[in-house]
Amino acid sequence: MLVVATSGTGYVLGSGNAVDLAGLCYTCAGTMMVAASANSLNQVFEINNDAKMKRTRLRPLPSGRIAIPHAVTWASSVGFAGTALLACKANMLAAGLAASNLVLYAFVYTPLKQVHPVNTWVGAVVGAIPPLLGWAAASGQISLNGLILPAALYFWQIPHFMALAYLCRDDYAAGGYRMFSLADASGRRTAAVAFRNCLYLIPLGFIAYDWGVASGWFCVESSVITLAISAAAFSFYRDRTTQKARRMFHASLLYLPVFMSGLLFHRLSDNPQCLAENPNRIIELPSFPEAVTESEEDDQKKKVRYVTAVPQRRAPVAYASIAPFPFLPVPSYVDQ
Repeated sequence: MLVVATSGTGYVLGSGNAVDLAGLCYTCAGTMMVAASANSLNQVFEINNDAKMKRTRLRPLPSGRIAIPHAVTWASSVGFAGTALLACKANMLAAGLAASNLVLYAFVYTPLKQVHPVNTWVGAVVGAIPPLLGWAAASGQISLNGLILPAALYFWQIPHFMALAYLCRDDYAAGGYRMFSLADASGRRTAAVAFRNCLYLIPLGFIAYDWGVASGWFCVESSVITLAISAAAFSFYRDRTTQKARRMFHASLLYLPVFMSGLLFHRLSDNPQCLAENPNRIIELPSFPEAVTESEEDDQKKKVRYVTAVPQRRAPVAYASIAPFPFLPVPSYVDQ
């Protein structure tokens, strides 16, 4: 459900003024199906490991409630159906991102967990793709503005899973997983990595404001919640106890929904940079003169050519042509 929520948020952010509710539902449904497939394949591959861990031994496969052929059939069918739904109802880019993420999660990240601690960073890439998928489903492309939420997801996952790996390090060791915290008896490096990635979250609110994705209020709110999770991570770094790790874990659970909600609430759908990146959705409207005359010989036949590219999803507001200076008064002849 977290994956679906991030994908839906990405879709809304990439939609501009008008959000296609049917498209949003199709995107969330397709994302949910592909995520279900990836999670099911993960549990098929890790059935023996899950049986050794307290937190996973009651899952359907290790507990014997579902047979492996049943799980494989379900994972294959729902993964194909979800990808096909995204291809038909969204676009091939979104479907390609979904299929790629399924492969990356089930066939790269899952086996890597038993090989090398770098699996945490690979898993962070997997978690960052769903909001990018949502953006691509809405806009049909990948742009810089669409990378803000994926970046937040990537950096957020590191302290989140470092806290989880520290709290469950004995369980992970019993399951045969090579987690970063298992090679760090003191927990100092684990806490340092978590704190460092919390600091990486700080500029994202300013970038969202600078790029015109969100208003200045989001910049303030993002800074406050990022400082809060950073303080929890620093507290864990200074005093590496289970209590402090759990506090950082809870802070990470609070951070993501607040960040996404703020980004949605303060988003600027009339962002000129974002709109300029959709050349396939343009119409021509009267604006400032670009050429004065077509014939210098006959002043009686002067023609003034006005051209402005405005995406169809955006209302033809008066400040469209002076977007770099929205604080300036609009000349009266623009409306004429």
